[in-house]
Amino acid sequence: MFIRRVTLFKWVNGMVIWPFLLVQDKKSIKDPVFMNHERIHARQQLELILILFFIWYLIEYCVLRLKYSHDRAYRNIVFEREAYAMECDLDYLKFRNTWSFIKFYSQKYRV
Repeated sequence: MFIRRVTLFKWVNGMVIWPFLLVQDKKSIKDPVFMNHERIHARQQLELILILFFIWYLIEYCVLRLKYSHDRAYRNIVFEREAYAMECDLDYLKFRNTWSFIKFYSQKYRV
């Protein structure tokens, strides 16, 4: 993954657009939990051939946004559910099965 420092939206610290990781603050790349979260997104993007990931992500966000606030809609996107749930497990990607994000549809949002 190539890392680039860019100015993103003020509420976005990092974003993966495979093979790039875009970060607001380069200090974030020293945070193993942050990096694991972003690596999970990179794996998701590879599984869905990048463009399908972004289409799915955007459609799901728009549907959820009709029901929830921005933050709650964002955190309910299945890709974010997986990344947030597993970001502290630094070995997760070693054992993660393909399309593992699907099982996170059954989990309920937690504030």
